[in-house]
Amino acid sequence: MRKWKSMFVLLMAVMLVAAACGKSDSDAGADGAAGTDAGEKELKKVVLRLKWINQAQFAGFYIAKEKGYYEEAGLDVEIRPGGSDFPSVQMVSSGSEDFGVTGADQILLSREKGAPVVALSVIYRSSPFVLFTLKESGLATMEDLVGQKIGVKLGGNEELTYRAMAQKAGIEDGAIEEMPVKFDLSPLLTGQVKAWPGYVINEVIAAQEQGHEVNVIAPSDYGIDFYADTLFTTEKMIENDPETVKGFVQASMKGWQYAIDHPNEAAEVTVKYGDGLNLEHETAMMNASIPLLEADKAPLGQMEESEWSALQTSLLDVGFLKEEQDLPAAFTNEFIQ
Repeated sequence: MRKWKSMFVLLMAVMLVAAACGKSDSDAGADGAAGTDAGEKELKKVVLRLKWINQAQFAGFYIAKEKGYYEEAGLDVEIRPGGSDFPSVQMVSSGSEDFGVTGADQILLSREKGAPVVALSVIYRSSPFVLFTLKESGLATMEDLVGQKIGVKLGGNEELTYRAMAQKAGIEDGAIEEMPVKFDLSPLLTGQVKAWPGYVINEVIAAQEQGHEVNVIAPSDYGIDFYADTLFTTEKMIENDPETVKGFVQASMKGWQYAIDHPNEAAEVTVKYGDGLNLEHETAMMNASIPLLEADKAPLGQMEESEWSALQTSLLDVGFLKEEQDLPAAFTNEFIQ
């Protein structure tokens, strides 16, 4: 009897402990759920497709990810490099990706073709595109290029800007001999062409790093100053998920402001995102970008209809754009505020 009594007492003790633990676990579960809601909410996954390969041209986005700005906005952002095989407008407008970076001209050209893309903020307020020559050539203006063979990158904002420069300089079609080129600087360095189309933040620096002095022919010398890289999404994304759009835009702009304020750190972060990137080159690229990012001292990312109008006029003048587009539908400052 004593044995059974002892076992009964022991069984009751175990049941009481189990009940207490169950209650504690239940309470902890309730608290844990609240904690998840408050600080461990599941992040929304979104994809950003860049305009080109990973480099300091996109440093602000890397900073926004590394510093946790996207996470603070409730977002898990995957940054994918772009290029001719992964054109950002097509990737985003198809709905397979959420945000992209492209030239401002491509926003208008794509809308004319039926792609419902909308610019959310401008990154490079002034275009980094220039023509440049080797200093030893003595060619330093558009007028100097008449009768010369130059490299031309066809089909993008580089071609648009070059043709607008030639038009502003009063140069007739055919007066400059053109050779289609891509990205290898060899034709310039070997004298096959006399001028090269490139970015002052990249190819110009690359030529200088190889010991060449250069003359830069800038679009601004001919009254041309187009918006360049812009952040964009689709009309559908804006309509269906404006909170995600707002969080992404504001976190991105916070990242860009940090990159401007800390260019050396921005370059260090950049080299983590691309294979074989050189820190010295990326630092030079980042520092060269700052005047273009802050070109008119307007609030970071904010766009002006007058600038879009000037871009559209040039697109129409050179025949890239066939019809005027509805500019207020092509861009919005709503999510920068």
